[in-house]
Amino acid sequence: MKNYKNAKVLSQLTLGKTTSYCSEYNPELLQAVPRTLNRDSLAITAESLPFIGEDVWYAYELSWLNSTGKPVVAVAEFRFPCTSTNIVESKSFKLYLNSFNQSRFSSWQEVENCLVKDLSNTAKSTAGVKLFPVDNCPALEINHQIFSEKTTCIDDVELDIDNYQLDPTLLVNANISGETVKNESLVSHLLKSNCLITNQPDWASIYLQYSGPKISPSALLAYLISFRQHNEFHEQCVERIYCDLKKYCQVTELTVFARYTRRGGLDINPFRSTSTLHAPTGRTLRQ
Repeated sequence: MKNYKNAKVLSQLTLGKTTSYCSEYNPELLQAVPRTLNRDSLAITAESLPFIGEDVWYAYELSWLNSTGKPVVAVAEFRFPCTSTNIVESKSFKLYLNSFNQSRFSSWQEVENCLVKDLSNTAKSTAGVKLFPVDNCPALEINHQIFSEKTTCIDDVELDIDNYQLDPTLLVNANISGETVKNESLVSHLLKSNCLITNQPDWASIYLQYSGPKISPSALLAYLISFRQHNEFHEQCVERIYCDLKKYCQVTELTVFARYTRRGGLDINPFRSTSTLHAPTGRTLRQ
């Protein structure tokens, strides 16, 4: 029954379908995807989330007309708590933002108020919205040290690999015997998955910080590479990685933060943690 409901939700989305662009403000374009879509398979319920965190989005193609008809352009930051009922479906989000193009607004604040209201209604939780001028957005300064501790890239680890289908068992026995770490920070730029609907590739740098038994970099990298032909939304992949690391690697503290490259003027950056609620700012070079 759940699979039928999930299929019905996905079939109603504009994602993967030919659509016309609307250039007049239209909040009806927004579509919601229930977070339960993948959380059911991870045995996660809204009442017992194993993490806290949020999804941070940046929009690079937001424009509207001021009261005299002159165009205004901005960069926008959106933050959705991981406790929200719904994900905002990304294509509908792009179509919605495009609908501001030929609409007049009296002020930046009026635009921000519309965004907060519409996105909160779709996500079923209060959305955080900030608008920035395109030449001054501190949140998007390039920062490869996402965490305060030095972050080590694991991409140079030697691997002989031919498994590109998701395989969490690659984490079995991934702990290095007798070694524990406190706040080890790692990054890999090799994460690739595919859109659940369109099969288009999604590229990301994934940042991990954990405490507990030391995780073998080669086992971790092989696991992350196994997402290469896996189909899931960005938020779902990050929650799956979080749950698999908790299950197989016995970590006591964990943060998983994926910085995805943009598509259609939007990038999505899911953040899940045992102890930290808000994602850090700073983008990668690829963003």
